[in-house]
Amino acid sequence: MTITPVESIMATNPEHARLPVDPEFHYGAAFANGQYCDITKATVPLLDLGFNQADAAYDVVSVSKGYFFRLEDHLDRFDSACEKFLLTNPYSRQETIDILSELVRLSGTREAYVWWAVTRGLLRDSTRRTDPASYDHAFYAYAVPYKFISNDEQRARGIDVYVSKRYIRIPSKAVDPTAKNFHWMDLKLSLFEAGAAGKEWSVLCDQDGYLTEAPGTNLFIVKNGQVFTPGTGCLEGITRKSALELSRELGYPTWAAKVHVEQLYDADEAFMTSTAGGIMPINTADGHVLGGADGPGAITTRLHNLYWEKRWAGWHGTPVNYQRQRTA
Repeated sequence: MTITPVESIMATNPEHARLPVDPEFHYGAAFANGQYCDITKATVPLLDLGFNQADAAYDVVSVSKGYFFRLEDHLDRFDSACEKFLLTNPYSRQETIDILSELVRLSGTREAYVWWAVTRGLLRDSTRRTDPASYDHAFYAYAVPYKFISNDEQRARGIDVYVSKRYIRIPSKAVDPTAKNFHWMDLKLSLFEAGAAGKEWSVLCDQDGYLTEAPGTNLFIVKNGQVFTPGTGCLEGITRKSALELSRELGYPTWAAKVHVEQLYDADEAFMTSTAGGIMPINTADGHVLGGADGPGAITTRLHNLYWEKRWAGWHGTPVNYQRQRTA
């Protein structure tokens, strides 16, 4: 069994083709300051605390063949993040769905990456900065054509990752990783560290050497037919949830638990999961060829292919309304 060339299929199969789109939205559509616009013209006020203090919660959902994937799960996670950060979405859940759907419609994308956020916004009265109700929370969103963070060639051979030696993941007692947030400096600097080491992606541990997550992705290892993923210190990813469900469906025991970096080096297989990539095989970790052979392992390959097969058959799908429906 080989890795399905998903990116190539999306680019050539008419069922995935982009619909006719107004040239204004060629690069994608945005919703900012209460208005729909060309994504290249969307703006954020300089005084918005989401911009100048990374004070926000966000989420990302993907669309394939015109179906949102696990939209309700993403909305639930977003609502939870807002609650944890004491943020209030100025739009109801249905209004949020309508905005996201309209952005996909405007961009004409059957394959889309759809992002949205609520920021702390503007502080109305500086003498009341300790009161969460004294801020004008703001909502921003955009939809753009879907792009993989690992392409067909990388997924077919497996990605070479680097475990950061200089950085650890921000501790959970500092910033709750289960609330999707803008605090990316540890992740971003680890990516540059990996690039300097000649690797393609980075992995971050906690201060005790246990795996947490990678930039924008969750981690999995496979050992003796069992599937493990870090149970703490990481985002509770929706694709992670899907990979766990698929592993159980295929009969593999699954564990969300502490996973030490040495277990990664000793793994038979490993992979990452992300909305912006699905299931992405890992080939090496710090030069250790996983399982002693180059290329994706059998279990990872089965999970990768089943994930896209089920998605394209409508699994957890919510159809996008491509009829004109301007909202907000």
